[in-house]
Formats: sequence, structure tokens, C-alpha cells
Amino acid sequence: MDHELNRERPVVRLRAFRAIDDPAACQLFIEGHTHVLTSIGVTKVTSNKHEWTQNPAAFVIIVESLDRKKVYGGARVHVAGGSEPLPIEQATAHLDPAVVDLVWRYAQTGTGEICGLWNSREIAGYGIGSIFLTRAAVAISTQIGLTSLFALCAQYTVAMAESVGYHRETSIGNAGTFYYPKMDLVATSMLHENIDTLSTAQPEDRDAILKLRESLNLVRAEVLRKKSIEIHYELKIPNLDQWDLRNTIIQANKHFLESEWSEMKLNLL
Repeated sequence: MDHELNRERPVVRLRAFRAIDDPAACQLFIEGHTHVLTSIGVTKVTSNKHEWTQNPAAFVIIVESLDRKKVYGGARVHVAGGSEPLPIEQATAHLDPAVVDLVWRYAQTGTGEICGLWNSREIAGYGIGSIFLTRAAVAISTQIGLTSLFALCAQYTVAMAESVGYHRETSIGNAGTFYYPKMDLVATSMLHENIDTLSTAQPEDRDAILKLRESLNLVRAEVLRKKSIEIHYELKIPNLDQWDLRNTIIQANKHFLESEWSEMKLNLL
């Protein structure tokens, strides 16, 4: 069966879509991500309400079996101005309200956030939960119309974010860091300011992202640390004729004036 992963030569699909367009895939994403979080001891997560599944400004990337019955990993790109604040705002605004103004300023030209990055144990070591999903998320952001991206990174993903062009955003928190999602874990706020040109990305990552943008739907054999995986990329987002970034920016401005911050939600990259 397609969803039984061949560890010697894994073959998966990496697919992008807007959350509201595929509720079934969102549910598989939630189940897999929740399992990963509980396995590392993160159980008290208010984002278990999963409002993002109803957010018209949330885009999802999943790594799935070719028959679409099994999800091995995923990530999301949320756009500022959707039906909920960006995850970095939800997580840190009660610790440092300056994050709200920071996001609002970048929202004027289209900003978002990569969040919810995860992979299952059965596909660990192939780069799915790290570089390949991250590259894909940066790649699709220009389709959406974004010019910048935020991220709230666990310590072990900071270097990866920097490789695709992020830098540490030190204007908020404790020089950019927060104790999140619990007191013994440190998260770092990151910002990518050149999504279009990728001028701050490492050459290998820049080239890979640009190739994905040139051919959104393609099959590639990806290699990481001598491990190979065949990825069927489907990064052309369906139904973008129904997506309106300008209106989303207007909503971001409205939300900036009306925001109330009371809950911390878990959405680490």
C-alpha cells in the first residue's frame, strides 16, 4: 500500500493548499503534530482548538503518502490579517506587546509566519521536518504575495532558519528570545525580509528555493546526509483566484486596533 513507507527508498508527496480548502488533510496534520508534541512532553496547549483550520489566511504544506491516507509531516504559513493573530503574536504578546506593532508594520506590505513545523519518527533523518519543508514554505510565500516572514524557532532550528535567509529579530523579548512554550525551553524570534530575492539565504538553499518556484509541481530525488528521498512536489496552491492579499492587509490594520491578548498558543517552527 502507498502509505506504508519504504525506509530504504521513501517516496512522498509534498503538497501546498489553503487550510479551508482541505479539512481532511488538516485533520491528519493535527493528529500527527499533536502526537509529536505529546511525545516531547508538551501537553497543555491552548492551540488544540485549531482555529487555523478555519482561517482563510492559513496555508498548509503536508508531506503525505501518494494515496493521501498518511501524513508524515507538515508546516504552515499564516498571513497577518487572517481571522486570528499570527502565532508569534499569540505566543509572545503577553510577554512583550512590542511584537504586535512589529508585525503590523511588516503587514503593510504582506507578511506572514512559518509555524507548526513537524515530522513523524518514521520519516526522521530525511530532512522532511527540517530543510525541505522550510524551503517549500519560503518558496510558496511569493505565490501568496508576501514580502517578509516571521518565525518563532526552537533552539535547534535557528541555524536552519538562518540558512534560508532569516535573521534573529532582537527588538522584542530578551534580545529576541522567550521562554516558550514552557520555562525550560527557549524560543528565538526570527524575521526574513527578502522573500523575493533571497539575498540573505545560503547559496545552496537559495538555488533550491528558486528552482521550486520555477517548477512548482515536479518530482525530485532529495539527498541529506547520504539519505535519499523522492519527493513529489505539488506547490502550486489551488484556488488562489479566491485569495485577496489586499483585503487581508486591511484586516491586519483593523485587528491592530482591536487586538486583545490573553492566551499563549504553541506554534514553533
